[in-house]
Amino acid sequence: MSQESTHTLIQQAIEELEQLKADVSGRVCTPGDPHYAREVSAFNLRSQIRPAFVVAAETPEDVQIAVRFAAAHGLAVGVLSTGHHAFPPQTSHGAVLITTRTMRTVRIDAATASARVGAGALWSDVVGPAQRYGLAPLNGSSAGVGVVGYTLGGGLSPVLGRAYGWAADHVRAIDVVTADGELRHVTEQSDPALFWGLRGGGSNLGIVTSLEFDLFPVTTFYGGGIFHPAEHAEAVLHAYRQVVENAPDELTVSVALLNFPPIPEVPELLRGRFTVHVRVAYLGSDTEAEALIAPLRAVGAPLADTVGRRGYDTFAEVHQDPTDPAPYEDRSVLLTELTPEVVAAVLERVGPASGSVVTVLEIRQLAGALSREAGLPSAAGARDAAFMVWGATVGPPEVVDAGTEDMNTLLKDLTPWSTGRLYQNFTSREAVASDVFAPDVLARLQRIKQQYDPRNVFRAHNHNIAPTPGPAAR
Repeated sequence: MSQESTHTLIQQAIEELEQLKADVSGRVCTPGDPHYAREVSAFNLRSQIRPAFVVAAETPEDVQIAVRFAAAHGLAVGVLSTGHHAFPPQTSHGAVLITTRTMRTVRIDAATASARVGAGALWSDVVGPAQRYGLAPLNGSSAGVGVVGYTLGGGLSPVLGRAYGWAADHVRAIDVVTADGELRHVTEQSDPALFWGLRGGGSNLGIVTSLEFDLFPVTTFYGGGIFHPAEHAEAVLHAYRQVVENAPDELTVSVALLNFPPIPEVPELLRGRFTVHVRVAYLGSDTEAEALIAPLRAVGAPLADTVGRRGYDTFAEVHQDPTDPAPYEDRSVLLTELTPEVVAAVLERVGPASGSVVTVLEIRQLAGALSREAGLPSAAGARDAAFMVWGATVGPPEVVDAGTEDMNTLLKDLTPWSTGRLYQNFTSREAVASDVFAPDVLARLQRIKQQYDPRNVFRAHNHNIAPTPGPAAR
């Protein structure tokens, strides 16, 4: 659609905006409104989202009304909760953006070991209440990430993932508003095709207003972080290879090369210096864990070691992800193996002697249950990967540009070990659907898209899957 056509549609919609404002219980904002900037703000400060207007939904009915309004005026629809994931700005320009931040309801059902959460719930909203019943969700590394977006993208838990699989595989039911404005309660029994596609397909097939998913009987784990100085980087990476080579599914270890600038926001231990951060999570006994990770402690005297028995509600202390919004760009690649050549490439391009300004380069261990099909198959990918390499650069534009170029060079070096696909929740803003989904999975998603969103209403702020005419979705 041309810019002129889009502009005409927007003008027509604006003429009827007062009726939309009267119909929804949440706020409707246009550029220039006092609340507009806050509603379009994202965790990634480089995400300049400029929709035609925003509906700050407070109820599923608000989402229905907004989708119907947008569809009636030929406008694209996108959804935003926390905004950790960045997309090209043009994917939201001229669109109707629906924000779900106020929909943060959480209900724990101890009898069925499940949780039901609203579209705006964060992992910090879920973990504490679940722990009161001795249960834990398949949450990510950060407490401030939105549950729904994380899960629809697959959902990689750095504590429980290798033992239990992708979060998307453990969804029981989904309430979703489809392109026709209908609110559907979707399960494997009610609509197996849509249920399969939503779990891994992101926001392409509708706007999810609530999720119901499994919880697991975990209250403690052996974990934390070991910080090593720059001179230990090569030894740590090779010890890491040794530890993960035959690791049981109950053990998850990742390692990050950290290169933080000397600014007050950075903890003193890491400020203005290159460090290596080993992250550990084990679901067995302390004695077993200590034997498994012994090579990582044998490298040399660490700067700090916080690994030990801890309550599950302290999960965020393992990775210590930043909690404040920041401007950054990231890049990633999925690998089939972690070879000495991979380690050498990482050290050459972003290691302590490289001169690179990449802020964090992370190697995450996958495989285990993440590589196996679940009882209820889903569109979530990355099952053929053993590791993920992800890097991000934080800072002013010139620093971010330089770090992104370093990451591009590294990923090119790692091509021989790449699976050829990306994990959806850790992609760059330029990634497209074919970068994420294997051809057969993408083709099936396109057929489901054709059935539920033939006009591609949900084409803003996502890895867009275009509808394809063909046989009925199944």
